[in-house]
Amino acid sequence: MTRPPLHHPAGALARNGFALDVDPDAAGWGYSSLRVAALETGGSQTLATGEDEVVVLPLEGSCVVDIDGEKHELQGRSGVFAAVSDFVYAPRESTVTITSRDGGRFAIPGARARRRLPARYVPASDVAVELRGAGPASRQVVNFCTPDRFEADRLIACEVYTPGGNWSSYPPHKHDEERPGEETALEEIYYFEVGDGPTGPGMAYQRVYGTDDRPIDVLAEVRTGDIVLIPHGWHGPSVAVPGYDLYYLNVMAGPGAERAWRICDDPVHAWIRETWQDEPVDPRLPLTGPAPSE
Repeated sequence: MTRPPLHHPAGALARNGFALDVDPDAAGWGYSSLRVAALETGGSQTLATGEDEVVVLPLEGSCVVDIDGEKHELQGRSGVFAAVSDFVYAPRESTVTITSRDGGRFAIPGARARRRLPARYVPASDVAVELRGAGPASRQVVNFCTPDRFEADRLIACEVYTPGGNWSSYPPHKHDEERPGEETALEEIYYFEVGDGPTGPGMAYQRVYGTDDRPIDVLAEVRTGDIVLIPHGWHGPSVAVPGYDLYYLNVMAGPGAERAWRICDDPVHAWIRETWQDEPVDPRLPLTGPAPSE
């Protein structure tokens, strides 16, 4: 069986009315999905979740999300680098309609779910933000749908902000085996947005590599709207080139009975963590916080 490409430039997976639509069939795996709806002012997009649980996360703009007749107002944000956003969770076997109030783009990360949990809204002020790493490996992680912060059945999702010139998803790590207490098997999607410079759009780089038993090899120049699929293997670094801040949305899910995000560092590069103890976090962080209340 030939695996689909792992790096998809912006627009390459536009289908079914979405600017991006990658489901397990398109990815060649079993659990993780991501859609992005790009809507004009007053425009709507409807999605039947089927077997998937999903989150609606504004990337740009505000919206109303109707979940089986229950409406949720999302304040959203003017762009991913402007603020942390509120979001809403929708369960499997529901009908979701997103209506944009002022035009915008709305990410819909999803995962094949076993349980049908209740729909929930989370304001931006309740979303956990942490700083990881140190020095040029400093980054900001927004844990809006991680196992220790939000209940879901299988879906794990977070946002990562990396200042220009820094490296994140570092040291390289993997999560493709079920090893109790040490590692969980999770498919992962990286969706990228890159800050503009004074003369135009920015760029960044993503590395993915495998083992002798399970080879994989990606070194991709990524720009706003690109995705990289990671079915297995070591991934990282994600490199924010000097002058351009980097954002990425991580979407993960897998077959394990436990919803957990356990990673294993590449032992060749794991030593770098020890150097962070005496090094300060990049003072440019955090890049974002919650948007001011209306």
